[in-house]
Amino acid sequence: MTPEVADAATRIIAEAYDEDLSDVGDLTSLATIPDAHRSVAQIVVRAQGCVAGIPIVEMCFNHVDPTIAIQRFAEDGDVVDGGTVVMEATGSTRSLLTAERVALNLFGQLSGVATATHSFVEAVSGTAALIVDTRKTTPGLRRLEKYAVAAGGGANHRMGLYDAVMIKDNHLAASDSIADAVSKARDLVGRNMIVEVEVDTLDQLTEALETDADVVLLDNMTPEELQRAVTMVGGRMRTEASGGVTLDTVRAIAETGVDVISVGWLTHSAPALDVAMDIASAQPNQCPSP
Repeated sequence: MTPEVADAATRIIAEAYDEDLSDVGDLTSLATIPDAHRSVAQIVVRAQGCVAGIPIVEMCFNHVDPTIAIQRFAEDGDVVDGGTVVMEATGSTRSLLTAERVALNLFGQLSGVATATHSFVEAVSGTAALIVDTRKTTPGLRRLEKYAVAAGGGANHRMGLYDAVMIKDNHLAASDSIADAVSKARDLVGRNMIVEVEVDTLDQLTEALETDADVVLLDNMTPEELQRAVTMVGGRMRTEASGGVTLDTVRAIAETGVDVISVGWLTHSAPALDVAMDIASAQPNQCPSP
């Protein structure tokens, strides 16, 4: 986990627990669980999938209670069977129960993204196509969701509007031409930043090939059109296919020879992986009173 991901996780975790606890706390656990009660809790993956966010689950528990001890049995990127225990957390039962929901929400969400990504990566195995994400992420969770894409074997597209230029159809609608839009972008960012331009037709691709764009995004094209487009480009710029990509279509898209396939579904619609926390053993009256 990079420092940027760790910083994002720290912020998100703090905000999530503020939302869940306010300035009151976990009333149910305070009311029903003795202060000295200790337990061992197991984090279980209930369905087969590719896990992501295990260090973040640990951060969740330690945010609530730094004395909770963690033992990991899996790492991010591992593909595990349903019923696998991936972590044990030992400590105050109150703290474990207070930490539970936020930790599981993040773990299930990120593991769902990683599992979806892993499925797409497996589907294009043996081709040269790279599966990448998009900016269609949950607001506030982008860096963590993109981390999960990488854990699933995919790669990250631009992080935001600030680290690459992507000239899309609406930008072109407000521009004089593809050449004009690319030229203005290059003037702004220079040669050291990627400039990408989206085209919907092979006629637009012909225009794009007369520019110095680094990447051409081939939007919503059929496999036949994509194959013709790759031939037209002839290696002069990188090719990216996007739009309507599913597990049923991604293999045919990859076999056209495109360099990159971007899949918004990985982060905007992938179902969360089914995960749970089970109290494996309880040890009443073992926590020293403050």
